[in-house]
Parts: sequence; C-alpha cells; structure tokens
Amino acid sequence: MTTNLNNKVIFITGASRGIGRELALRFASEGAHIAIAAKSAEAHPKLEGTIYSVAEEVEKAGGKALPLLVDVRDENMVSEAVAKTVATFGGIDVLINNASAINLGSTLEIPMKRFDLIFSVNVRATFMCSKLCAPHLKKAVNPHILNLSPPLSMNPKWFKKHVAYTMSKYGMSMCTLGMSEEFKNDGIAVNSLWPKTLIATAAISVHISKLLYHASRKPMIVADAAYEIITSNSKQVTGNFFIDETLLRSRGVTDFKKYAMHRFIPVVTDIFVDE
Repeated sequence: MTTNLNNKVIFITGASRGIGRELALRFASEGAHIAIAAKSAEAHPKLEGTIYSVAEEVEKAGGKALPLLVDVRDENMVSEAVAKTVATFGGIDVLINNASAINLGSTLEIPMKRFDLIFSVNVRATFMCSKLCAPHLKKAVNPHILNLSPPLSMNPKWFKKHVAYTMSKYGMSMCTLGMSEEFKNDGIAVNSLWPKTLIATAAISVHISKLLYHASRKPMIVADAAYEIITSNSKQVTGNFFIDETLLRSRGVTDFKKYAMHRFIPVVTDIFVDE
C-alpha cells in the first residue's frame, strides 16, 4: 500500500530553509497541508528563508501552509504549535523532526553552552515533538514520524573528533529505534533518513566551506527519499535507518547526476556513512 499526500497534514520542524524547506515544497506539490515550525520569522542577513517566505512558496506549489513561530526547545511553544495545527487542519498525519543544531568541536573545544544547545535541539526536541504529536498521529490513517538522523554505529571513528555532536545525532536515532517498537501496535511508523553525501544548504556555504557546498547534492534528493518513506504503509515500513541514495535506488531511481550541484564535481560522502 502506498498513499498520496493530498490533504495530508505534515508538521515539519526547522522548515524555514535548507532541507526542511525542500521537504515542505516537495510535499506541497502533492497537495499536502504543511505546518512550518521554525524560529526564523525575520530574514537573516546571510541565511535566506523565514516561516512566512516558505509559507508563500508552499501555497504557490499547491499546498496549504501554516507558518508557526516555534523554538523547538520550548515545550509551551511546541505544544501550542501542535494544537494550532490540529485546530487549523483537523489533525496531524506526519511529523518530520528536521530541526538540528551542529557543533563539531572536540571534548576540550566545545563550550557547555553549545553542548546544551545541540542536545536540546537534536535529542530533546525530537523526543518532545514526537511525544506531543503521537496522540494525534494515533488517529491518522497512515501516520509517520521521520527523523533526520543517521544509522546507529559503534564505529569509534564517528565519535573520536566530535563525541558531543555524535551523541546528539545518535540520540535522535535512538528515538527511532525505541519509538518504532513503542508505537508499532498503534500503526505509527518511525524511521530515520540520512543523506549519503553532503547536502548543499546555506549553512554549509556560509559556515563550513563553499568548496564543499559545490561538492554536495541538492536538498531535493532528501525530499524525494522522504516522500518515498511517508507514502509507504506505516504498518510495514518502520524502524529503518534509510540512506537517501540507497532507498531511491531500491525504488527504481538510476540517475543521480540530476541531484548534484555540479555534474562534473564528485560529491563528498557525508559524516556517519560507512561506505
């Protein structure tokens, strides 16, 4: 069984730019109703996108939009956003835990303030959003939770240089592992999705490297993979740690050049991917 997304209600955290925005637009093109939950209400001087600009794009793409000013660390804000989504659209069919904070500092380098931030955004918010959406997801026909987090691995190389960040992203994946079992009898699918390569977002271009930005794939590949997951039968496709390219290949996609930022620049494999 596969389902389409027409009139499905999808709550996406961190949807004001990057991968979150791409997810919103991909699902909107199928007629979905998108709750855009993010904290960017005003334009950033270096990072494009706000909840309102994405809402306009969602409407133009064919969906319905609900821009929600939300700091995913704030329980009251998340709770109110979930309630407003249900009041506006009548329920929630899909939750996408996309919001994420990154800091690749070593144990001695990372300030505890940054440690607290990445754990609050990555682990706590994923857990909390899932907790608050679950009662509504239980009422949906084909409910999904999708976490943008990597496959779990005990390979020390992923911990050596940035143990704090690794623990935080694996914390999201442990939500997938635990909740997929916890909610199995409720028919709620819980899966993780992670890109095989770096993904070209403004955050990479501005904060990391323009060279790596050009050696990345477009966010569209993550959105296409996410679409495949959330339109699958929630009772049959759960507890998985999907890699975007691998999943798309299994669904018949063969041309991956279309996702490259530059067709002739080799793409760089992402962190947490064991080749």
